[in-house]
Amino acid sequence: MAESVGLRSGSVNLTAAAEPNWSPEPPPAVYTCTLSPELVAKAREELQEKPEWRLRDVQALRDMILKEQPNLRTRLDDAFLLRFLRARKFDYDRALQLLVNYHAGHKAWPEVFQDLKPSMVKHVLDLGFLTVLPRPDPNGRYILCLRPGKWKPNDYPFVDNVRALYLTLEKLIQPEETQVNGIVILADYTGVGMSQASNPGPFLAKKVVSILQDGFPIRIKAVNIINEPRIFKGIFAVIKPFLKEKMAERYMLHSSDLRSLHRNIPRSVLPEEYGGTAGQLDMRAWSRLLLDSEEEFIVEFCQPDPLEGVVLPESMLFHGEEASGQDEEAFRGLRSPLYSCY
Repeated sequence: MAESVGLRSGSVNLTAAAEPNWSPEPPPAVYTCTLSPELVAKAREELQEKPEWRLRDVQALRDMILKEQPNLRTRLDDAFLLRFLRARKFDYDRALQLLVNYHAGHKAWPEVFQDLKPSMVKHVLDLGFLTVLPRPDPNGRYILCLRPGKWKPNDYPFVDNVRALYLTLEKLIQPEETQVNGIVILADYTGVGMSQASNPGPFLAKKVVSILQDGFPIRIKAVNIINEPRIFKGIFAVIKPFLKEKMAERYMLHSSDLRSLHRNIPRSVLPEEYGGTAGQLDMRAWSRLLLDSEEEFIVEFCQPDPLEGVVLPESMLFHGEEASGQDEEAFRGLRSPLYSCY
């Protein structure tokens, strides 16, 4: 495969991602912008990001964290904090809230975030529940392809799908290009029946939406639904109450009309399965890339609880039958010395 997906600060070829000597790198001591002049202009127009003020803005957010959340053991390097500023259009208060929500989501859902690493969701990747298409759309947005019909409730818990989704988003958000351009979701509901539709339920749906909408620094620009069954109205009825109006408006239902899909995602970036010209859908490349990032995720997630002494925002506290004492357990594992900025 000749195409590449941007990871970290540059582009990494998917076929080269399986090199055995790959190891995670520490955050750079000094931030260097990797955006093209075109994306710098786009960030200025759409995100209120001014290059001449960028580091001043990052320092302002860092100062707020240290003053208002002194117990929050979070990364404070420029590159990491920029994700949150960009996701909230450089509004300091909203960026800080997003950062707190980001960590609070980890605390509130230990079934997802405890011991979170790609090897734990290999079965999800092998079944083809999700992948990332190798080519971005004309707006530079990578396309996250979900196929919920590949999951059968008897195979493994639904929460494993959430774990695989979160790991994928963490990988996607690393390059600055994605932070500016955002992503597009393509959800193919082929094969989804009552067993899949009824399994997550409103409680899990609320948790997923809360994390993706209010607790993760990524811009979801469109959600394209294809091959939705008749019962999809019931599925969407469960999800919609938790969606903000702006996000709900970004859902587009195409049924089996590929021409409708192609008006939103051009054929040049779609695989043959969806009427595209980009070859057959290949699930292996993204799976291999995630699995080869094992050490990186161990550093990031298999570590002591970063929220000791922090008051969680009410919006991120999930009350219901699945809330339990597990929420108070600390993450296990040792923090890598590479990430001394925590």
